[in-house]
Amino acid sequence: MSNIRNFCIIAHIDHGKSTLADRFLEITGTVPKQKMRPQMLDQMDLERERGITIKLQPVRMNYKGYILNLIDTPGHMDFHYEVMRSLEAVEAAILLVDAVKGVQAQTLSNLHLAQKQDLRIIPVINKIDLTNARVKEVEQEIKKLLDTEKIIKISAKFGTNIEQILEEIINLCPAPKTSNKNMLVFDAFYDSYKGVIAYIRAFKQINGAVGVLLPKMKKIGVLKPGEIGYLETGEKNLEKYLAKIGWQNPQSMVFASIYPAKNDDFSVLKSSLHKLKLNDAALSFQEESSGALGRGFKAGFLGMLHLEITAERLKREYNLDLILTAPQVNYINDQEPWVALEIISPSEYLGPIMNLLKNLRAEYQETQYLSNKQIIIKYEMPLSDIITDFYDNLKSASSGYGSMSYKLIGYRPGDLVKLEILIAHQAIKELEQIVPKEFAYAKAKNLAEKLKEIVPKQNFAVAIQVAIDGQIIARETIPALKKDVTGYLYGGDYTRKMKLLQKQKRGKKKLEKLGKVNLPSEVFMKLLRR
Repeated sequence: MSNIRNFCIIAHIDHGKSTLADRFLEITGTVPKQKMRPQMLDQMDLERERGITIKLQPVRMNYKGYILNLIDTPGHMDFHYEVMRSLEAVEAAILLVDAVKGVQAQTLSNLHLAQKQDLRIIPVINKIDLTNARVKEVEQEIKKLLDTEKIIKISAKFGTNIEQILEEIINLCPAPKTSNKNMLVFDAFYDSYKGVIAYIRAFKQINGAVGVLLPKMKKIGVLKPGEIGYLETGEKNLEKYLAKIGWQNPQSMVFASIYPAKNDDFSVLKSSLHKLKLNDAALSFQEESSGALGRGFKAGFLGMLHLEITAERLKREYNLDLILTAPQVNYINDQEPWVALEIISPSEYLGPIMNLLKNLRAEYQETQYLSNKQIIIKYEMPLSDIITDFYDNLKSASSGYGSMSYKLIGYRPGDLVKLEILIAHQAIKELEQIVPKEFAYAKAKNLAEKLKEIVPKQNFAVAIQVAIDGQIIARETIPALKKDVTGYLYGGDYTRKMKLLQKQKRGKKKLEKLGKVNLPSEVFMKLLRR
């Protein structure tokens, strides 16, 4: 095991992890130059389209007689569980920091995770080629976090000083740890022919249907202690395998219900969620049913991006048409979840950021200085105030430089109300929402206006009402479909026309009292689909 080095790259989003991994693959000759493409380790189309890493990805490289096993990790906070599982399989972590943006929220968060695992940290400053690079300032920011004198400065884009990192890994990264276990399973996916394929870190020699990732899978028959590779388990019972490996579910932050647009697709959705759970351990779900939408699942996610990516993967990878209910946090009676929020930003944006938070239910804690120009602002606030558009507003307030991370700190009493939606005087349970009382009227008005646009017209006027405890606080009316009941009359007595119109009016009034609106699934799709 003395010639094996296992390490990962951790960083905030867009600090250059995938580009650095590309340079490693080139320099070590793992992938021939003619076959290289940007973001080589990003396997999903979604990753390429959005320009972010969503899934951890291992790869084996050979360099100067050493086996270097790299795990590339995501940088977005919604995928931090991928980082946690990666850190369990390695002995060292490259902490990559952007020379312009400096230390950001996930730099700090991922560093703390790596330190908890007692990993050797190798600090690296990237993008030194940029004209506005703040190399010396960023160096001071890192030194405030780490007791280190040596920080490697690189340009992953142009390949500057990349070999210095590889030499540092060989010299500083410890040889693989030993364990009484046979292996550690840190990720898995489902193959329709081979069953579950697990990504593993071997502690003892593993023989059989095993291989390494180069980055494509290559079967080698034997994995030696300390090596990272894959195992074809042959297991096709997903629930059984998930129970066997016993991954701990991280605490979900955001919840939404997922329904198939066609009720016949329920079993396909169930199977697809189990397959996705195998590849995304942070996803949680349980079956539920709805009078309007049929059978579906209440699912938990680590954040809004995690929710969006999961929904998109279900659509693309399993060809499902879905309806998602509005995202909500988990309320316990009259209590709501609160989080400790950390914002890292250039100090010049302190005023706009504090003005943004002043309009929310946020409680200021303290401000710390990472350097003369970079600060950490700490708040405590309800999770529900963060999950919608707070991140976009923060980016706007800080000209794109602000970043954030948060962690759950418990539940506190909240002044909360339930918005009940009535269509034609019938409550639609699937559209209910819990909101802070101070935002209830604006939210109710917005909901009523949206529903007026998308609920189909009927032969009678349809009342759309939003209520709190039976009291209507917002209302819109969809006018009835018009039908010309006098069209067949040509001349004649005017009173004949009036009688027909009065009869139509009475009929519509009666329908208005007795009429029932059957909402087609398209209404839920338009209102709720993200």
